[in-house]
Amino acid sequence: MGLLEPPGWPAESCAPRQLRRKIIRQRNSRSPAKRQIGWAAVLQLLQGILMEGLPFLGLGFVLALGINSETVSRGFSFIVAFFNEHLFLMMAMSGLFAARRILASIGLLKNRMWGYALSVINCSVALVLMIFMLPAGIADGIRSGAALLLLLVARYGKTAIH
Repeated sequence: MGLLEPPGWPAESCAPRQLRRKIIRQRNSRSPAKRQIGWAAVLQLLQGILMEGLPFLGLGFVLALGINSETVSRGFSFIVAFFNEHLFLMMAMSGLFAARRILASIGLLKNRMWGYALSVINCSVALVLMIFMLPAGIADGIRSGAALLLLLVARYGKTAIH
C-alpha cells in the first residue's frame, strides 16, 4: 500500500504514479496573482501588527505606569512638531490604523474584494502620510508601496491600457 492510497484499497485499483503526481502538482500550484495577493496580505498583516499595533499596545503600558508624554517623546522624533507634542494621540490613532490594516489583510487572505479595496486605500493613505511621519515613515512607505505594487500587478497583470 502506498502513501497516497486509503487504507484497505488494493494496490491495483489506485491511479498510476504519473496521474497521482499530476493531481498533487495541481493542488499545490497557485496562480501568480494569488501568490502576489498572498504576499501583499502578509506585508500588510506584519505592518499592522508590528508597526501600528505595538505602539497602540505600548500606550496602555505607558498610561498604566504613569509615564509622562515628554519622556516618551524623547525616544521618537517626527518631522512635524505637532506629532511630537501629541504622541499619545498618535499612539491611539495607530490602533485604528492597525485594526483597519489587519482587517484588510484578512479580507485578502479570504479572497474578498472588500479586502482588496481596503488594502489599496490603506496603502494609498500610508504613502501620502509617510512624508509627514519621517523618519519612521520610510519603513511604512517601503512596505505599503511594495504591497500596493503587488496588489495592482495581481489585479491588472499584463492587461493592456488600450
